[in-house]
Amino acid sequence: MINCLTTRNEEPAAAQMFFPDLLPAPSPPADSVPASCPVCQGTGFEYDPIKRRSRRCVRCRGGAESLVERARIPARYRESSFDNFRVNPDDERQKSLVMAVLACRRYVKDYPVERGLGLLFLGPCGVGKTHLAVATANALMCLKRVPCLFYDFRDLLKAIQETYNPLTQTTELSVLRPVYDVDVLILDDLGAGKSTEWVRDTITHILNTRYNEQKTTIITSNYLDQPSDRYDETLEERIGVRLRSRLYEMCKTIQMCGEDYRQTHLHRRPLIHA
Repeated sequence: MINCLTTRNEEPAAAQMFFPDLLPAPSPPADSVPASCPVCQGTGFEYDPIKRRSRRCVRCRGGAESLVERARIPARYRESSFDNFRVNPDDERQKSLVMAVLACRRYVKDYPVERGLGLLFLGPCGVGKTHLAVATANALMCLKRVPCLFYDFRDLLKAIQETYNPLTQTTELSVLRPVYDVDVLILDDLGAGKSTEWVRDTITHILNTRYNEQKTTIITSNYLDQPSDRYDETLEERIGVRLRSRLYEMCKTIQMCGEDYRQTHLHRRPLIHA
């Protein structure tokens, strides 16, 4: 599990060596944190409008480690942090990646800058969009105790579709309620999969609901605002004009350019012979 006491490792990555003032301040010891939770006002309990009864405060319950456990972050990305994001600040080709790390650190430090303002990571496959999105969420949970929830775009649509099966006991609302309500939603790979009218209507409804409630959404997508060598379609063509327009207001856009890390580095690993 990610270390919730700090975002620094013993051997910090290159990106940590510059602009140290942009690093989030460490959390104070648990016994020195004042009882000023904005949800429960320090009582430890909040009202559950669904079950119509009191419950342990979601923001306070179990501390940062409990928040990380409930965030649904895939095992592959659970340890993602700003420190273990591999980037070379001296490589001009990685300038956008360096700037992306700095923007994320600043975002965590200043959160919430504007209520509901999120991040939209755009770039080709393998440049680290999901890593930075999850690293931002991990920092928010560990340093500021902000509840987060991760969903791959296709997995979320599949979970909703499965509620239409008459044999399932899961309702559509039970899937969507946490997506609507969580402080920070990480929606990974927006626009992936087959684009249909139902898909567009569903994601538009979800993001509009969060927009109206001023909830923060962190989004990644391989589709850019201009056609690329890898994708003929743009993000606007995948999700629709109205939703793309809405995202300009909902999120700060972070453009990431660079080589596919998986293709240029991981394939160099030595083969294991039987």
